[in-house]
Amino acid sequence: MLTFIHWDINPEILPGMLPVRWYGLLFSLGFFIGTWLIAKIFVIENRPESDADALLIYVVIATIVGARLGHVFFYQPDYYLRNPVEIIQIWKGGLASHGGAIGIIIALYLYSKDRPTQPWLWILDRVVIPVALAGCFIRLGNLMNSEIIGRPSDLPWAFIFERAHVADPMTPRHPAQLYESLTYLVIFFILGAIYRKENVKLRQGRTFGLFLVLVFGMRFVWEFFKEDQVAFEATMSLNMGQWLSIPAVLAGLFFFIRSFGKAGEPLPLPEVNPNEEKVKAKK
Repeated sequence: MLTFIHWDINPEILPGMLPVRWYGLLFSLGFFIGTWLIAKIFVIENRPESDADALLIYVVIATIVGARLGHVFFYQPDYYLRNPVEIIQIWKGGLASHGGAIGIIIALYLYSKDRPTQPWLWILDRVVIPVALAGCFIRLGNLMNSEIIGRPSDLPWAFIFERAHVADPMTPRHPAQLYESLTYLVIFFILGAIYRKENVKLRQGRTFGLFLVLVFGMRFVWEFFKEDQVAFEATMSLNMGQWLSIPAVLAGLFFFIRSFGKAGEPLPLPEVNPNEEKVKAKK
């Protein structure tokens, strides 16, 4: 007789006391750890450590806005065109990681415009390292919410999502959120290892390209284990998440291959640490 994992976790951390959810906590934790990591990288590479806080604001806003608009336009455009007020009601759910990725890429372009020592591709190569970790935490948040569940499975590690909003919540399913979360954690360590080895000699586009290939390549694979997010996906040969992953993987291959040529030459290290300049000015 098979014994499955019964998943009946309350999405709220302190039910009936504080309306704080595990998802929100994990989301915030991922980005604050990411800010700490970026601050360490900035110190190593003589960039202003204080810019890490500004970068956090850009990335968090871009992630939320981009992920929300991604869900609106990629998954339910007809519904939100009829109910535009609900676009801002993100607490009801509906965030798409592909939209979040697009949002971050655009936001970092805007961030880099006024920072000549932190060009767009340079900052992308560093930010994708903690973003992979944030993706790990976000998928754990989805697990705590019993959402983005997998297809039925009889594997011994299958989960019975008792709180899932499906017709058959007692059916054992793939813990697809956990699959993705662990994948992103591994990718975080891979990218981190490359940065530790290359450091200031990291070629431009190397980790950004690899991030796109690994994250969205594996996203393409794990989509086969998930239930469709919206009804129209049932008529598609590949679901929306897979179709959106294909151009991301191709773009990643472009940047990764490009990093081996002249365009991928690493930026020179600034001669003076901007933080030291500020201290001198105050004195």
